[in-house]
Amino acid sequence: MKEKEYDEAAAPAGQEKYPGYTDDRDENEFAETEAVSGLHRRLSNRQIQWIAIGGSIGTALFVSIGWGLVEGGPGSLFIAFALYSCILALANSSMAEMSVFMPVVGGWVRMGSKWVDEAYGFMAGWNFFLYEAVLIPFEINALNLVLTYWRDDIPVAAVVAGCIVLYAIINLFAVRAYGESEFWLASGKVILIFMLFAFTFITMVGGNPKHDAYGFRYWNKPGSFAEYLHTGALGRFEGFLGAFFQASFTIVGPEYVAMVAGEAIYPRKTIKTAYKTMYFRFGIFFIMGALCVGIILPYDDPTLTNILNTQGTGTGAASPYVIAMKNMGISVLPDLTNALMVTSIFSAGNSYVYCATRSLYSLSLDGHAPKFLRKTTKNGVPIYCFCITMLFTLLGFLSVGASAAQGVKWLANITQAAQLMDYIIMCTIYLFFYRALKTQGISRDTLPYKGWGQPYVAMVGVVLFSVVLAIYGYATFYAFDVGTFMTYYAMCFIDIILYIGYKLWFRTPFVKPEEADLVWERPAIDAYEASIDPPLGLWTDIWKTITLQKRKKHVDHEHET
Repeated sequence: MKEKEYDEAAAPAGQEKYPGYTDDRDENEFAETEAVSGLHRRLSNRQIQWIAIGGSIGTALFVSIGWGLVEGGPGSLFIAFALYSCILALANSSMAEMSVFMPVVGGWVRMGSKWVDEAYGFMAGWNFFLYEAVLIPFEINALNLVLTYWRDDIPVAAVVAGCIVLYAIINLFAVRAYGESEFWLASGKVILIFMLFAFTFITMVGGNPKHDAYGFRYWNKPGSFAEYLHTGALGRFEGFLGAFFQASFTIVGPEYVAMVAGEAIYPRKTIKTAYKTMYFRFGIFFIMGALCVGIILPYDDPTLTNILNTQGTGTGAASPYVIAMKNMGISVLPDLTNALMVTSIFSAGNSYVYCATRSLYSLSLDGHAPKFLRKTTKNGVPIYCFCITMLFTLLGFLSVGASAAQGVKWLANITQAAQLMDYIIMCTIYLFFYRALKTQGISRDTLPYKGWGQPYVAMVGVVLFSVVLAIYGYATFYAFDVGTFMTYYAMCFIDIILYIGYKLWFRTPFVKPEEADLVWERPAIDAYEASIDPPLGLWTDIWKTITLQKRKKHVDHEHET
């Protein structure tokens, strides 16, 4: 390896120079390819933005949110979703700055190894992989249950097999196929949620078969704040906690954008836009969604409480929107809502297949999983990682039996803590990243994107996410049961074992701030972006897609070999 300075004059405008940059590759080699770490940058601007939307909107926003309404009431539900959106914004700000700076395959999973500690990256990667992989059969099981809204004699095994085949077709051939499928599936989610917003407004002002302008009636009777577990002020506070914990598993987003950063066209622009608009998604989709649910149904609606207590939230009939439509005597619309929820569930499973595959691949790149998993097809698909991920889809066949289906649900439940762990990990990595920038004399003003309020935002994020993780299973201590306790906290213990075990076995040191690799893949990414045209604007890209127009690929000859 020869010493080579990353020349500021040769770098794209606004990029600082990196003393001590070491590499033996010619800069032109970087411009020749759009493949970084074996994968291809094929996800367009519209696909990235819609994947960000699709990753944010899950079935929990349409169905499981009913639990938050029953336990907390409309007031608690609205406040809880607004508060948790603000908390998740802390992780989003931290992840955005790092991901736009270094849009690598695996996102924060690999940043943990580079900037914190190899053991930390090992734990982060397996935490995310297990969480995503286990959720695949859970979503397939949920899809089966939602289909029972129309009839209960649909062959379960056939639905599972169909999902497996479709996931394989979409994810196996090329990342572009995944991006295109998610663009259209996410479009269905967007149509669904705005349709439900319109339904809420029109019916609350009297546009329903009963001509009942009910407005905010249910906020007064039975009330805005429900009691949960206990009565009085304590019960209302516990109701708020119930709604808050529902919000913590409904509102997501930063992790999915980070996962696609390594395969995004012109990542510095497309990924930055996806992160910057995340705050608007929190406000429009989640906070507005919580407000609408609290308007259309009272928290003590007998149909809602009966379905939740007997059938759970696996069926489309448990959706507060579907129940409200039936209460008002509206036909057809419930069927359309359920149909769009089917596409939403399928989209969620599709995203989990993609993210699990890429997280396993990133583990292999860093030596935290077997090297043979680094094998990719000519289309840039990590083939062996994909095959291992697809093995988890076979657990969907357990839903053929009722008792086995409970096993799948139990597996999904014990990994729920992994989601909160992801955000703790993101904020922690940012603090190490911030310290490395400061120690190496790199001004954050020179970064492609500068997060707000740092490093205090990341510090507060670590504290708040840790508190939420610590207390979200508090109800188990009222009548302690080891099985229930492990359902809530098993993943925390698994992560501790992964981290300590790796650290003791390999004796890995923490990365010193002056030695943190802040160059890494930046020269390759900079050269790649300098060799192509900037991406189309979002709405221009969407218009060209709808009108079947093709954009000719143009290469800046100034940067050609």
